[in-house]
Amino acid sequence: MTNTFTRRHFLATGAALCGVGWIRAQDPTATPDGSASKDMLTPEAIKAIDRGLAYLAEHQRPDGGFGDRTQYEGNVAVVALCGLAFMAGGNQPGRGPYGRNVTRAIEFVLSKEQNSPPGFLCNPYGSSHPGPMYSHGFATMFLAEAHGMVGDKDLRRRLRETLARAVQVICKAQNQEGGWRYQPVPQQADISVTISQIMALRSARNAGLEVPRSVVDKCVEYIKGCQAADGGFRYFKQGGTSLFPRSAAAVCGLYSAGVYQGKAVTSGLTYLNQFKPSGSRGYFRGGDEMHYYYGHYYAAQAMWTAGGEYWKQWFPAIRDDLLARARSGGVWTDNQVGTDYGTAMACIILQIPNNYLPILQK
Repeated sequence: MTNTFTRRHFLATGAALCGVGWIRAQDPTATPDGSASKDMLTPEAIKAIDRGLAYLAEHQRPDGGFGDRTQYEGNVAVVALCGLAFMAGGNQPGRGPYGRNVTRAIEFVLSKEQNSPPGFLCNPYGSSHPGPMYSHGFATMFLAEAHGMVGDKDLRRRLRETLARAVQVICKAQNQEGGWRYQPVPQQADISVTISQIMALRSARNAGLEVPRSVVDKCVEYIKGCQAADGGFRYFKQGGTSLFPRSAAAVCGLYSAGVYQGKAVTSGLTYLNQFKPSGSRGYFRGGDEMHYYYGHYYAAQAMWTAGGEYWKQWFPAIRDDLLARARSGGVWTDNQVGTDYGTAMACIILQIPNNYLPILQK
């Protein structure tokens, strides 16, 4: 626990020393540091995680990619999430039982940088549905999370240079409202793509890259502008209904932008609590399973950052729900994106108490 605490304290203190207001110096005990959550990783959960990571390692492609559904083969978002699943277990590039798998995933993502615009991380031959900026956001966050862990000098240099260009793509693609949409151009915006970009920027800032305060402030305005009267968040700022997955993402987005308190956060958490897993019914009204892993990936992170009773009540519920959903062999399948994606998302959620990913740290 000492190393984890020190890293959390370093991130908070470093941000304060650099004068970066959107990442505020916080009491390192304000969110869980992992010590209070270790008992939440039951023997059954640990076995499920071990089986899930072993599955991902066995199914990584020779080029370092992932994606078991034809339309998602080599999708850099899926590759990034699989890499994060290994890292959430304490594996680092070249270190740990799955260190080589992390390195190969990094090399794959770096190989998919496009020339137009430079730094755009997208595989044109892997499905970009529903839009390539999703892939770019998750890939940028993955590179930023791995940045300080890469031991190989050449790989670290390549990663750093690519990451700097990837951050510029995000900053330049922000539209006038403060959000992002499917393409790397400043036109439309929606809450889901927007959250993937602000989380990437937060991770990049944690890695020491410069992110303009104005970009973050405009993003906060956009996210808050998407909040509905019930505390949930709409897909577009202009209108629509609130739903659990996008609302979970929005609360994470506010946290990533340095907004830890206030009406938007409090009402958002209250809204999310309606959807705490409870048995086979899942979390959606009417049992709708669409975006299950997406929604809980964000919700678990939101509850972790909220801490206290939010986390104590939420994690055991999603842990048990995921264990009940695991197929024989210890894998999880998303009906749309596939088993690599579903297993990666489940493993990330279940390993949050480890507190190994910098993005989880306040």
